[in-house]
Parts: sequence; C-alpha cells; structure tokens
Amino acid sequence: MYLTVGLGNPGSKYRETRHNIGFRVINLWAQSLGVRLTGRRFHSRNIRTRFQDKKLLLLRPVTYMNGSGISVRECADYYDVNNDEVLVVHDDLDLPVGKARVARNGGPGGHKGVLSIIEYLGTTQFSRIKVGIGRPRYGEDVEDFVLAPFYRDDENILGRITKAAVYGCELFVSQGVESAMNYLNCLNLANKEDGI
Repeated sequence: MYLTVGLGNPGSKYRETRHNIGFRVINLWAQSLGVRLTGRRFHSRNIRTRFQDKKLLLLRPVTYMNGSGISVRECADYYDVNNDEVLVVHDDLDLPVGKARVARNGGPGGHKGVLSIIEYLGTTQFSRIKVGIGRPRYGEDVEDFVLAPFYRDDENILGRITKAAVYGCELFVSQGVESAMNYLNCLNLANKEDGI
C-alpha cells in the first residue's frame, strides 16, 4: 500500500492559499484517476484506489497543518504501510514557484506539518515532494504569506508545477523515489524552456 499525503489546512478560507499546495496536488491526482476523497477515517479525507496495479491511498489530513502526523500515523498503522511507501507533498518557502524537489529522509526544514509527521511516525525515513511557493516579495510576514493566495502572476506556473508534482507522485509509486527525483529535481517551470 502506497500512502501519498497532501498537506494543507481544511476549510474554504484556506483552499487557495500557498500552504495548501499539497491538497491541490492530491486533488489533481484524484481527479486524473477519476476518484474523489470521500473517506473520512484517520482524521482525513481519503480514498483507496489503484495506480498501475499498485494499491494506493490518497490522504488529506483535516487536523490543520500542525496535527498532520496524527492522521498519517493512524492511516499508516491501520494499513501497515512501510515508511518507504509514504510520500508527503507540501509547500516549501526555499524553492521558487515553478520548482519542486523530491527529498528522501531529512528534517522538517521549518515546516510544522512535516515536523508533526516526523514526531508521530518517530522517523524521518519517508519521502517528500516539496513544491516551491517562493518568498514574500512585499515584506509580508511569513506566517501571513503562507496563508495567503498566490500572486496573480504565479497562477500560470502554478498549474504547470502542480501537474508536474502529480507526475512525480506517479513515478514514485510506479518506479520508485529515484525516478521521481530524476524527473522533478532538475525541472524548472519558471524557465519557459522547460515544458510539461
């Protein structure tokens, strides 16, 4: 069972915010698979499905970001998911909009949702897709910035990098973390020469 987790905050007021890019990726993948996250166990919205004949669970915690680990731990325990089959998709301030990076293991990098997952799983041994949201341009406080919508001129790139992140998730499940790294870590959709 592969467990792919998109991080974000529940509720309509957070839907289009930078912090919810993980939810966007999971929603887009679910849509492309023709499924909806109708399950409500594990403090989440989730769906069990298959991708290329592999069992897959898509999960969006509804605990708010700082409690994401509660949901991931409950689900991983219930389905006996190995840590190397867990993929977490989340926003990253240190990457520009248009870039994403696959990381295997490693610390939270200041991300409270990832920190919660590390605390509840008791390990850093899981993979992540970090989707760039960039840094504030206009002196905004970082906490306000992540909870605000993207700048208007980011929206076109955002759609393309979200699709690329979904493809990275697909590669993770079908071919493994190295393939996902090889694809995403050199892709820069802020550069018009790179296409998707």
